[in-house]
Amino acid sequence: MTIPTPWPHDREVVVVQVFDHPRERVFAAWMDPDALAQWYGPDGLAIETHEADLREGGQWRFDMVGTFEGKPQRFRNLMRFLEIVPNERIVMDYGTPSPDDPDRFRMAVSFDVQADGKTVLTLRQLHPSRERRDAVIGFGAVEYGQQTLDSLARWLARDRSKAVASPL
Repeated sequence: MTIPTPWPHDREVVVVQVFDHPRERVFAAWMDPDALAQWYGPDGLAIETHEADLREGGQWRFDMVGTFEGKPQRFRNLMRFLEIVPNERIVMDYGTPSPDDPDRFRMAVSFDVQADGKTVLTLRQLHPSRERRDAVIGFGAVEYGQQTLDSLARWLARDRSKAVASPL
């Protein structure tokens, strides 16, 4: 497994949300590049995908674009998928496309089923240092993470009759 044990809590950011959808559907929204580009990211930023190879060993290279603090912005992103366990877990390295990005972090997304059939999604980020974790919290990582999961909830609720088929 690629998640450190124990996970160092002084370097992590955690965002959790309960979805009124089966975990297969919530997981599939992460594995469909067209869906992912529609809901991923904080409010006010759109996704421009440059490469989407959403499989273990693959990567998603994309930009978040929009107006941030009153100015047009483009944030370059790269996720490298390290582990994918269908309907259970996705583990990735996340940062910029720069191979020597010092702020790259590990992200783990887990999908757990509640007794009522709802899905608990837990998004955990492990940053390279406590100082970096504090910096990302300071610029809004928790709020932006929650906005991202709220966007996923809206996307899932848009048309409950359409199930996203998982490619795995």
